[in-house]
Amino acid sequence: MGTLGFLSEWKFSEFKRAFREVYMSGAGAGDRTPVLETHPLASEKTDGLETSESSLGPTGWSSVRGQSMGATRGAPILMRNRLKVGLFTADGQETTPVRGKTDNGQGVYVMNELLIHRGKEPHLAVVDIFVGGRFLTEAVVDGIIISTPTGSTAYSLSSGGSIVHPLVPSVLLTPICARSLSFRPLVLPFSTPITMRLSEKNRGRELEVSLDGVNLGQGMAVGMEARVWNEEMRHGENEWQGGVPSVMRRSMGGEAHEGWVGGLNGLLKFNYPFGE
Repeated sequence: MGTLGFLSEWKFSEFKRAFREVYMSGAGAGDRTPVLETHPLASEKTDGLETSESSLGPTGWSSVRGQSMGATRGAPILMRNRLKVGLFTADGQETTPVRGKTDNGQGVYVMNELLIHRGKEPHLAVVDIFVGGRFLTEAVVDGIIISTPTGSTAYSLSSGGSIVHPLVPSVLLTPICARSLSFRPLVLPFSTPITMRLSEKNRGRELEVSLDGVNLGQGMAVGMEARVWNEEMRHGENEWQGGVPSVMRRSMGGEAHEGWVGGLNGLLKFNYPFGE
Protein backbone atom coordinates (compact mmCIF):
# COMPACT_ATOMS: atom_id res chain seq x y z
CA MET A 1 0.00 0.00 0.00
CA GLY A 2 2.97 2.32 0.52
CA THR A 3 3.29 5.24 2.93
CA LEU A 4 1.90 8.05 0.76
CA GLY A 5 -0.44 5.87 -1.29
CA PHE A 6 0.56 6.76 -4.86
CA LEU A 7 0.73 3.12 -5.88
CA SER A 8 -2.71 2.20 -4.56
CA GLU A 9 -5.45 4.81 -4.50
CA TRP A 10 -7.93 2.51 -2.79
CA LYS A 11 -8.33 1.83 0.89
CA PHE A 12 -8.24 -1.90 1.53
CA SER A 13 -11.74 -1.76 2.97
CA GLU A 14 -12.97 -0.83 -0.54
CA PHE A 15 -11.51 -3.88 -2.28
CA LYS A 16 -14.93 -5.37 -3.07
CA ARG A 17 -15.97 -2.24 -4.96
CA ALA A 18 -12.66 -2.16 -6.85
CA PHE A 19 -12.85 -5.79 -7.94
CA ARG A 20 -16.50 -5.49 -8.89
CA GLU A 21 -15.87 -2.48 -11.13
CA VAL A 22 -13.00 -4.24 -12.89
CA TYR A 23 -14.95 -7.48 -13.20
CA MET A 24 -18.00 -5.85 -14.74
CA SER A 25 -16.49 -3.10 -16.85
CA GLY A 26 -15.78 -5.16 -19.95
CA ALA A 27 -12.48 -3.31 -20.22
CA GLY A 28 -10.19 -3.88 -23.17
CA ALA A 29 -6.48 -3.20 -23.37
CA GLY A 30 -5.15 -0.03 -24.96
CA ASP A 31 -1.47 0.35 -25.81
CA ARG A 32 0.22 2.49 -23.12
CA THR A 33 -2.96 4.37 -22.34
CA PRO A 34 -3.90 5.35 -18.80
CA VAL A 35 -7.42 3.91 -19.00
CA LEU A 36 -8.45 0.62 -20.51
CA GLU A 37 -11.10 1.22 -23.12
CA THR A 38 -14.59 -0.07 -22.34
CA HIS A 39 -16.71 -1.94 -24.84
CA PRO A 40 -20.42 -0.91 -24.72
CA LEU A 41 -21.91 -4.36 -25.00
CA ALA A 42 -24.71 -3.99 -22.51
CA SER A 43 -27.88 -1.95 -22.35
CA GLU A 44 -28.40 0.89 -19.93
CA LYS A 45 -30.01 -1.56 -17.52
CA THR A 46 -26.57 -2.67 -16.37
CA ASP A 47 -25.13 0.85 -16.15
CA GLY A 48 -25.77 1.31 -12.44
CA LEU A 49 -24.39 -0.66 -9.52
CA GLU A 50 -27.84 -0.46 -7.97
CA THR A 51 -29.29 -3.02 -10.42
CA SER A 52 -30.83 -5.84 -8.42
CA GLU A 53 -29.32 -9.28 -8.65
CA SER A 54 -32.71 -10.78 -9.47
CA SER A 55 -32.76 -8.88 -12.77
CA LEU A 56 -29.36 -10.29 -13.64
CA GLY A 57 -30.32 -13.91 -13.38
CA PRO A 58 -29.67 -16.57 -10.77
CA THR A 59 -25.89 -16.13 -10.81
CA GLY A 60 -25.99 -12.46 -9.85
CA TRP A 61 -23.17 -10.19 -10.95
CA SER A 62 -21.20 -12.99 -12.56
CA SER A 63 -23.88 -13.31 -15.23
CA VAL A 64 -22.98 -9.92 -16.74
CA ARG A 65 -19.23 -10.33 -16.67
CA GLY A 66 -17.66 -8.44 -19.55
CA GLN A 67 -20.59 -6.09 -20.06
CA SER A 68 -20.06 -2.35 -19.92
CA MET A 69 -21.42 -0.39 -16.98
CA GLY A 70 -21.60 2.75 -19.12
CA ALA A 71 -19.30 5.65 -19.88
CA THR A 72 -19.16 6.72 -16.25
CA ARG A 73 -18.82 3.22 -14.81
CA GLY A 74 -15.75 1.83 -16.51
CA ALA A 75 -12.80 0.60 -14.50
CA PRO A 76 -9.83 2.91 -15.15
CA ILE A 77 -6.62 0.87 -15.25
CA LEU A 78 -3.17 2.45 -15.15
CA MET A 79 -0.47 0.20 -16.62
CA ARG A 80 2.79 0.51 -14.70
CA ASN A 81 6.10 -0.86 -15.94
CA ARG A 82 8.81 -2.40 -13.78
CA LEU A 83 12.59 -2.64 -13.86
CA LYS A 84 14.64 -5.79 -14.20
CA VAL A 85 17.66 -5.79 -11.90
CA GLY A 86 20.56 -8.24 -11.88
CA LEU A 87 23.66 -8.51 -9.69
CA PHE A 88 26.82 -9.83 -11.32
CA THR A 89 30.30 -10.73 -10.07
CA ALA A 90 33.46 -9.24 -11.56
CA ASP A 91 33.75 -12.22 -13.94
CA GLY A 92 30.17 -11.78 -15.22
CA GLN A 93 28.39 -14.50 -13.21
CA GLU A 94 24.90 -13.59 -12.04
CA THR A 95 24.39 -13.72 -8.28
CA THR A 96 20.87 -12.28 -8.07
CA PRO A 97 18.76 -14.03 -5.42
CA VAL A 98 16.32 -16.52 -6.95
CA ARG A 99 13.26 -15.00 -5.24
CA GLY A 100 11.13 -13.05 -7.73
CA LYS A 101 13.08 -14.09 -10.83
CA THR A 102 11.97 -12.64 -14.15
CA ASP A 103 10.44 -14.90 -16.74
CA ASN A 104 13.66 -15.04 -18.78
CA GLY A 105 15.74 -16.04 -15.77
CA GLN A 106 17.91 -12.93 -15.68
CA GLY A 107 17.44 -10.44 -12.89
CA VAL A 108 14.42 -9.79 -10.67
CA TYR A 109 11.44 -7.47 -11.10
CA VAL A 110 11.38 -4.15 -9.27
CA MET A 111 8.25 -1.99 -9.02
CA ASN A 112 9.69 1.13 -7.38
CA GLU A 113 13.46 1.28 -7.22
CA LEU A 114 16.87 -0.29 -6.90
CA LEU A 115 18.98 1.26 -4.13
CA ILE A 116 22.69 0.78 -3.56
CA HIS A 117 24.00 2.51 -0.44
CA ARG A 118 27.16 2.68 1.66
CA GLY A 119 25.15 1.56 4.69
CA LYS A 120 27.22 1.46 7.89
CA GLU A 121 30.48 2.30 6.14
CA PRO A 122 31.83 5.75 7.15
CA HIS A 123 33.28 6.50 3.71
CA LEU A 124 31.41 7.64 0.60
CA ALA A 125 30.93 4.98 -2.06
CA VAL A 126 32.79 5.22 -5.37
CA VAL A 127 30.66 3.84 -8.21
CA ASP A 128 31.33 3.81 -11.97
CA ILE A 129 28.09 4.39 -13.89
CA PHE A 130 27.51 3.29 -17.48
CA VAL A 131 24.46 4.40 -19.48
CA GLY A 132 23.65 2.60 -22.69
CA GLY A 133 27.02 0.82 -22.51
CA ARG A 134 28.98 4.09 -22.32
CA PHE A 135 30.82 5.44 -19.29
CA LEU A 136 28.87 8.31 -17.71
CA THR A 137 30.65 9.25 -14.50
CA GLU A 138 32.57 8.12 -11.46
CA ALA A 139 30.10 8.89 -8.70
CA VAL A 140 31.27 9.57 -5.16
CA VAL A 141 28.04 9.32 -3.20
CA ASP A 142 26.17 7.97 -0.21
CA GLY A 143 24.18 5.89 -2.68
CA ILE A 144 22.37 5.75 -6.01
CA ILE A 145 18.71 5.12 -6.83
CA ILE A 146 17.47 3.69 -10.13
CA SER A 147 13.73 4.23 -10.19
CA THR A 148 10.63 3.65 -12.30
CA PRO A 149 8.16 6.52 -12.75
CA THR A 150 6.02 4.76 -10.13
CA GLY A 151 8.95 4.97 -7.71
CA SER A 152 9.59 8.62 -8.53
CA THR A 153 7.34 9.60 -5.60
CA ALA A 154 9.21 7.32 -3.19
CA TYR A 155 12.87 7.49 -2.06
CA SER A 156 13.95 9.18 -5.30
CA LEU A 157 11.69 12.14 -4.52
CA SER A 158 13.25 12.57 -1.08
CA SER A 159 16.69 12.60 -2.73
CA GLY A 160 15.80 15.42 -5.11
CA GLY A 161 14.62 13.37 -8.08
CA SER A 162 11.92 14.50 -10.47
CA ILE A 163 8.26 13.53 -10.15
CA VAL A 164 7.39 11.56 -13.29
CA HIS A 165 3.93 10.44 -14.39
CA PRO A 166 3.64 6.62 -14.58
CA LEU A 167 2.81 6.79 -18.30
CA VAL A 168 6.07 8.54 -19.21
CA PRO A 169 8.36 5.79 -20.62
CA SER A 170 11.46 6.58 -18.60
CA VAL A 171 13.89 5.47 -15.91
CA LEU A 172 15.28 7.76 -13.22
CA LEU A 173 18.88 7.86 -12.00
CA THR A 174 19.10 9.78 -8.73
CA PRO A 175 22.29 10.25 -6.67
CA ILE A 176 22.10 10.43 -2.88
CA CYS A 177 24.32 13.14 -1.40
CA ALA A 178 26.78 13.27 -4.29
CA ARG A 179 30.12 14.93 -3.47
CA SER A 180 30.18 16.55 -6.92
CA LEU A 181 27.71 19.42 -7.16
CA SER A 182 27.49 18.84 -10.92
CA PHE A 183 26.04 15.32 -10.61
CA ARG A 184 22.32 15.93 -10.80
CA PRO A 185 19.32 13.57 -11.06
CA LEU A 186 18.71 12.24 -14.58
CA VAL A 187 15.60 11.10 -16.43
CA LEU A 188 16.55 8.68 -19.21
CA PRO A 189 14.63 6.85 -21.97
CA PHE A 190 13.01 3.70 -20.63
CA SER A 191 14.95 1.49 -23.08
CA THR A 192 18.35 2.65 -21.74
CA PRO A 193 20.31 -0.08 -19.90
CA ILE A 194 22.19 1.15 -16.83
CA THR A 195 25.18 -0.50 -15.16
CA MET A 196 26.69 0.46 -11.81
CA ARG A 197 30.08 -1.04 -10.94
CA LEU A 198 31.70 -0.67 -7.53
CA SER A 199 35.09 0.93 -8.21
CA GLU A 200 38.41 -0.35 -6.91
CA LYS A 201 38.81 3.13 -5.40
CA ASN A 202 36.00 2.36 -2.97
CA ARG A 203 37.35 2.50 0.59
CA GLY A 204 34.52 0.57 2.22
CA ARG A 205 34.11 -3.19 2.07
CA GLU A 206 30.83 -3.44 0.19
CA LEU A 207 27.57 -1.64 -0.53
CA GLU A 208 24.12 -2.59 0.66
CA VAL A 209 21.58 -3.45 -2.05
CA SER A 210 17.81 -3.01 -1.63
CA LEU A 211 14.95 -3.72 -4.03
CA ASP A 212 11.65 -1.97 -3.32
CA GLY A 213 12.78 -1.26 0.23
CA VAL A 214 13.82 -4.85 0.98
CA ASN A 215 17.49 -5.46 1.76
CA LEU A 216 18.78 -8.36 -0.31
CA GLY A 217 21.11 -9.50 2.45
CA GLN A 218 23.78 -9.77 -0.23
CA GLY A 219 26.31 -6.95 -0.48
CA MET A 220 27.95 -5.51 -3.57
CA ALA A 221 31.72 -5.99 -3.42
CA VAL A 222 34.44 -4.25 -5.43
CA GLY A 223 34.19 -5.16 -9.12
CA MET A 224 30.59 -6.34 -8.86
CA GLU A 225 27.91 -4.79 -11.08
CA ALA A 226 24.24 -3.98 -10.70
CA ARG A 227 22.62 -4.06 -14.15
CA VAL A 228 19.23 -2.53 -14.83
CA TRP A 229 16.90 -3.02 -17.80
CA ASN A 230 13.40 -1.70 -18.26
CA GLU A 231 10.58 -4.20 -18.57
CA GLU A 232 9.04 -4.24 -22.02
CA MET A 233 5.28 -3.88 -22.08
CA ARG A 234 3.62 -5.37 -25.17
CA HIS A 235 -0.02 -5.57 -26.05
CA GLY A 236 -1.33 -8.34 -28.27
CA GLU A 237 -4.86 -9.40 -29.09
CA ASN A 238 -6.72 -10.02 -25.83
CA GLU A 239 -3.55 -10.14 -23.76
CA TRP A 240 -0.94 -8.01 -22.07
CA GLN A 241 2.73 -8.94 -21.72
CA GLY A 242 4.61 -7.12 -19.00
CA GLY A 243 3.52 -4.32 -16.76
CA VAL A 244 1.32 -4.24 -13.67
CA PRO A 245 -2.30 -3.03 -13.99
CA SER A 246 -3.27 -0.63 -11.21
CA VAL A 247 -6.94 0.14 -10.53
CA MET A 248 -7.61 3.87 -10.39
CA ARG A 249 -10.46 5.82 -8.90
CA ARG A 250 -12.67 7.59 -11.40
CA SER A 251 -13.13 11.30 -10.75
CA MET A 252 -16.74 12.10 -9.92
CA GLY A 253 -18.39 15.37 -10.88
CA GLY A 254 -15.21 16.87 -12.29
CA GLU A 255 -13.45 16.80 -8.93
CA ALA A 256 -9.67 17.08 -9.19
CA HIS A 257 -8.84 15.37 -5.91
CA GLU A 258 -8.66 11.87 -7.39
CA GLY A 259 -6.19 10.17 -9.67
CA TRP A 260 -2.46 10.79 -10.03
CA VAL A 261 -2.79 14.58 -10.23
CA GLY A 262 -5.01 14.49 -7.18
CA GLY A 263 -2.24 12.65 -5.40
CA LEU A 264 0.05 15.62 -5.89
CA ASN A 265 -2.52 17.83 -4.20
CA GLY A 266 -3.73 15.50 -1.48
CA LEU A 267 -0.58 13.54 -0.66
CA LEU A 268 2.28 15.94 -1.40
CA LYS A 269 0.22 19.04 -0.57
CA PHE A 270 0.70 20.79 -3.91
CA ASN A 271 -1.11 24.13 -4.18
CA TYR A 272 -1.59 24.44 -0.43
CA PRO A 273 -1.28 28.09 0.65
CA PHE A 274 1.77 29.01 2.66
CA GLY A 275 1.14 28.99 6.37
CA GLU A 276 -1.63 26.37 6.31
